[in-house]
Amino acid sequence: MRRQMTEMLKGTLEGIVLALLTRRPAYGYEITAELRERGFTDIAEGTVYALLVRIEQKGLVDVEKVPSEKGPPRKVFTLNTRGTAELDEFWTTWGFISDRIEELRKRGH
Repeated sequence: MRRQMTEMLKGTLEGIVLALLTRRPAYGYEITAELRERGFTDIAEGTVYALLVRIEQKGLVDVEKVPSEKGPPRKVFTLNTRGTAELDEFWTTWGFISDRIEELRKRGH
């Protein structure tokens, strides 16, 4: 199951992170910790940081550098209007795909 989970997460992790950012702005470690609290225990911090770079480059988040007590300033990510639209599209797509998969599951193997 672990391999399948990894492959499925590759296609959905961006939407999951955007959904987490609807609750409050956060920096990379906070996002990774929340993912792990929600059961995504195998996600590496590097994976989350690479995704954050991508969503920043796509213009889906606003970024503010906030001083840190330890080391360099932290980049705090806030979902912006473009990110909200992307998340809405993600949920529409997710609903379509999950409905079709559920139909297949209910019909039997």
